[in-house]
Amino acid sequence: MRFTSNMAQIIDGSGLAKDIRCELRKELEQFMAAGHRAPHLTAIIVGEDPASQKYVTNKMNACKEIGISSETKVLPASTTQDELLQLISEQNSNPNVNGILVQLPVPEHMDERTICNAVCAEKDVDGFNEINVGRLALDMEGIIPATPQGIKAMLELSNIETFGRNAVVVGRSKNVSLPMAILLSSDGKNATNALDATVTICHRYTPPKELAKFCRQADIIVVAVGKPGLITKDMVKPGACVIDVGINRIKDEQTGNFRLVGDVDFDEVRQVAGHISPVPGGVGPMTVAMLMKNTIKAAKSQVAYRSD
Repeated sequence: MRFTSNMAQIIDGSGLAKDIRCELRKELEQFMAAGHRAPHLTAIIVGEDPASQKYVTNKMNACKEIGISSETKVLPASTTQDELLQLISEQNSNPNVNGILVQLPVPEHMDERTICNAVCAEKDVDGFNEINVGRLALDMEGIIPATPQGIKAMLELSNIETFGRNAVVVGRSKNVSLPMAILLSSDGKNATNALDATVTICHRYTPPKELAKFCRQADIIVVAVGKPGLITKDMVKPGACVIDVGINRIKDEQTGNFRLVGDVDFDEVRQVAGHISPVPGGVGPMTVAMLMKNTIKAAKSQVAYRSD
């Protein structure tokens, strides 16, 4: 890790993701040349949230680029939980479907954990099923959630040293922050090839002074809370690596237009950090790339299982 740069090196998630998609396309071509059909991913959206529709469109475009077959099923917001569970069950039992994702959040009348657990672990390309979460926690082979897996790849491809380093994860969401903390802290010798860092988790009830103290001690900060400008220049150790997972839509007071920002005061923090990921163009594209990787992995595992 560098500690001498006057301006942080930008971790270009878009560029890294493009390279990964290229590698995945070659991997898929070899898989199909061996006589296997293209993997198929089914995405399910409940409701008409524009952000959810955009996220799924990005995922489907990546499928097309790589060569993965895909389908999006859009259900009205009035869909009952039982109706959604029935659709998931149908996809679970369909041998032509290799991967299933339910775009979150689901409507308030549905229980997110019940929905995530309904997707069978073998087709759970989001890695949210309790079996995959448990296997990650136990450092066993499984499907790792796409965002933490993408951040791990960003650190590795940027040559960020993690072994024995101090890392702070700001946020404690079950789908991003907690699996990220597990990946950062687990043993690199085992199935998840984790990162061997010493990890502190901060959240909404961490006093601001304590949050700043923990961040200033960190070699790596991963923040995912949805609060613009939460991480400021004075909270960052010189040379630290800062990964911004936040996606916030704010109004520019000068132009009146809306723009996307993260949870980090980017312009200020980049003056002291050694590496920093931008928003947009950082973690987002890597998440989509890892979702594609998970889909191919799921298809290969299912082929291997049927061959046994």
